[in-house]
Amino acid sequence: MMINNVETLMKLNTPKLMLTALALAATSAYAAEPVIGLITKTETNPFFVKMKEGAQAEATKLGAKVMSAAGKTDGDNAGQVTAMENMIAAGAKTILITPSDSKAIVPAIKKAQAQGVMVIALDSPTEPANATDALFATDNYKAGVFIGQYAKAALNGKKPVIATLDLFPGHPVGAQRHNGFLQGYGLTSLDAKSNELAKPAEVVCMADSFGDRAKGQTGMENCLQKNPNINVVYTINEPAAAGAYNALKAAGKEKDVLIVSVDGGCAGIKDVGAGVIAATSQQYPLRMAAMGVAAGVEYAKTGKKVSGYTDTGVTLIAAKAMKGVDSKDVKTGTDLCWGNK
Repeated sequence: MMINNVETLMKLNTPKLMLTALALAATSAYAAEPVIGLITKTETNPFFVKMKEGAQAEATKLGAKVMSAAGKTDGDNAGQVTAMENMIAAGAKTILITPSDSKAIVPAIKKAQAQGVMVIALDSPTEPANATDALFATDNYKAGVFIGQYAKAALNGKKPVIATLDLFPGHPVGAQRHNGFLQGYGLTSLDAKSNELAKPAEVVCMADSFGDRAKGQTGMENCLQKNPNINVVYTINEPAAAGAYNALKAAGKEKDVLIVSVDGGCAGIKDVGAGVIAATSQQYPLRMAAMGVAAGVEYAKTGKKVSGYTDTGVTLIAAKAMKGVDSKDVKTGTDLCWGNK
């Protein structure tokens, strides 16, 4: 059959032309889809699980693709470096990272930046902090100050005999929370820029918990052997606090010792409601990740990088309010918590 005019040709080929156009549009959209890498310390910690959820939700909303990876354990710098290299090779132009080793990760970050990749730290700063383009994180010193103020008010003039269950030596988040707690209590401390841990006379025992429940329990057991008169326990996070409580309960001292902590996960907020933890400073990992993804999409579209530090917020959650200390109740903490409710 002879086709004598262009109009007839167009009519016959319209479905095919439309499919071709759609395919080209889809290919173009896919090619333009910003790729953002998210590297957390571990895969299993509820804090980082929520961070991953926040990143994915924001990416879906903004039309971006998120690649995620994590170290095998907290402190696995080599795993994070490998993940960063793999993501850059796969086309990521923004990397969001919670550094396991604040110093050791810096050369890999510099290498990524030299390739035009924007690197944003989430939750934990690098050392130096300006090694990344930006930091979206809790003000960890302020989080410590809040629980220090609460602990002092709760003891109501009683002399503090303090044990601290810290993270591990040299980590800025661990130092900021520890020193902030002492500052909030009104004791001799160090400022927010220090990575050393202050130890005034009121602190009778310090143990590294690595943020782990079992290690927190062991640390508390050792501290009780060292000084059975401990009446205040600061913990780096709520798993360490739960471990400390187990040790205190086994020793028959759980009603005599005040535990304060930082995180605000759903399990931790339940422990506040149950009287295991007196108060905790709640932070917001979903917000950190969502802000990071939004910044990555903006960079992909305009070439504009974010810079400096952005405070993602912290709220003191307590079952029992203390006069002169601003706090929110367990219901508020539950509404805003992360992890399994």
